[in-house]
Amino acid sequence: MTKRTIVTLALTLVCSVSFAQKRFEVSSPDRTLTARISIDEGKIRYSVIKDGKDILSPSELAMQLTDGSAYDGSARLRGTARSTVSNTLAAPFYKKSQVKESYNQLALRFKAFDLIFRAYDAGVAYRFVSKSKKPFTVKNETAEFAFPADWNMYVPYVRSHTETLESQYFNSFENIYEHKPLSAWNKERLAFLPLMVESPDGYKINIMESDLYDYPGMYLYNRDGNETLEARFAPYPKEIKQGGHNNLQGLVKSREEYLASYDGAVSFPWRIISVSAQDKEMLDNDLVWLLGTPADPKADWSWVKPGKVAWEWWNNWHITGVDFKAGVNNETYKHYIDFASKFGIEYVILDEGWAVNGKADLFDVVPEIDIAELVDYGKERNVGIVLWAGYWAFNKDMDRICEYYSKIGVRGWKIDFMDRDDRMMVDFFTRAARTAAKYRQFVDFHGAYKPCGLNRTYPNVLNYEGVHGLEQMKWAQTGTDQLTYDVTFPYIRMAAGPVDYTQGAMKNCNYKWYKPCNVDPASQGTRCHQLGMYVVFESPFNMLCDAPQYYERESECTGFIARIPTVWDETVALDGKVGEFIVIARKSGDKWYVGGLTGQEAKSLTLDLSFLGEGNWNVELFKDGINATRHAEDYKRTVGRADKTMTVEMAPGGGFAAIFTASRVD
Repeated sequence: MTKRTIVTLALTLVCSVSFAQKRFEVSSPDRTLTARISIDEGKIRYSVIKDGKDILSPSELAMQLTDGSAYDGSARLRGTARSTVSNTLAAPFYKKSQVKESYNQLALRFKAFDLIFRAYDAGVAYRFVSKSKKPFTVKNETAEFAFPADWNMYVPYVRSHTETLESQYFNSFENIYEHKPLSAWNKERLAFLPLMVESPDGYKINIMESDLYDYPGMYLYNRDGNETLEARFAPYPKEIKQGGHNNLQGLVKSREEYLASYDGAVSFPWRIISVSAQDKEMLDNDLVWLLGTPADPKADWSWVKPGKVAWEWWNNWHITGVDFKAGVNNETYKHYIDFASKFGIEYVILDEGWAVNGKADLFDVVPEIDIAELVDYGKERNVGIVLWAGYWAFNKDMDRICEYYSKIGVRGWKIDFMDRDDRMMVDFFTRAARTAAKYRQFVDFHGAYKPCGLNRTYPNVLNYEGVHGLEQMKWAQTGTDQLTYDVTFPYIRMAAGPVDYTQGAMKNCNYKWYKPCNVDPASQGTRCHQLGMYVVFESPFNMLCDAPQYYERESECTGFIARIPTVWDETVALDGKVGEFIVIARKSGDKWYVGGLTGQEAKSLTLDLSFLGEGNWNVELFKDGINATRHAEDYKRTVGRADKTMTVEMAPGGGFAAIFTASRVD
């Protein structure tokens, strides 16, 4: 449902526009942010100004077609249109139940295309819209992000298949950030989005994209080692062969010399430049969701049920205290279902192994597994079943697969090992979301690129990976600093949408003593660092990654996790600094949940609790124990009356989580 409060439209039609008039600007509703656009010497350039300060210097944008024509400044401008929009939008399964939409728009009208700019208080976005009435092919796109000086960036480089720049279009979109000047770009690497740049006076600029349909995703590169980043895109696949992990991936053997072809008019993705004066503003950013295509207003999404899920892969099916051999078999999964039911966890997932490895056939189930029996067993205990699927296997016949397993009662899919975002793969994401929705199943995209608004169009898309998540702690190289990453990516990657980080480790280790272990892994940081993640990280389908016996042993923490929702009515970023710490408050129903994380350094915070509003509140708090610096699993739980402020001490690699409940005066 959309509540439209203000809509105004101003249209200027011009038969001819003089060269002197080819300067335009559009400002945000609060007038603090302005995009300036110029058309000169056959080129279109734009710049961004925040609070009177240059954020982006003039940056070129254009699209080149294979017929030799282009969407650029050589085209004749026919007119402009301006509009102002202010709405309140319903946002199912999101970090808030309603999202305010307020922007000023400028559309530049050309014969073959429109170029649309929007200015929000939180950032600027632009897109090309083709008006072609005949088939056409996009050869390339020019998208520059020219910064005024050699500012520092937080860059997530592609880390795999790095033989050439082109080979890097096959990657898992997982890496920690390097914090360095723009000029220090590694010429051997592409970087995936989002990427953040910071100005010396504290502004944070996050480069993102949204409404990514029928088009490849955007990478960034610095060709000249200067202050300008430029877009790179994976060309359309020409030859693909089955291969990779367990024969589940599509390996591109050759590519065409174009990005994408179309039958006629089409809207291209939004390029987003979000600008934040304070670090915590990045945690509240909604631009990617807002710029996604709205869901069909006639569609019924009430069947989508977010929640938490018990997961067996991270802990390697490592269960003890039972009288059967643990592994990929019905006895093991019934044990997980019993555990989930006891603590009110909504789902259990069957990760890789339930279908015969190497076959890429989701109808070829191993003899030790009877999915229908597990579904029925789960129904009796109010626990739903979700299945893992490799990309190649799911893509072969997704309609029949979804139909068959929906009839059995499977509630959703975790689809993995896509590891590309060329146009063909982007189309797969859309088809998977649409097909799963047809059979009332939700989707968690693992092995995936970042969110780009698809979760608005198809609210059954609950999660994306595209994050250097907890699974990395099974095999991370010595020196991997996951703690700093944990307090960095929420400002950058999470601004694009939800994350399948897969937290919840009950075996916790201080950074300097941490060692990877694939069979019985542990996390970096404290127990309360893990608890805080359930509030801080946006994740409608949220994993509990550890083994049932550890959760049973730590039932106080487990019961607390089970009570934390996965979708929210309100979200308020309370405090934070990129790479150092985060504190977020989220409301569900009549309760507020507050979570905090810190990186390598201890942090003492006094939080203003005015967001709670009037009345009296009780608080249940899990915080780092006094000896958490020696033993990371040390924590303390307290229950009491909340004051107007709350002081929290976080250990190095620490955190906290709290639930505030309204109370009556005694």
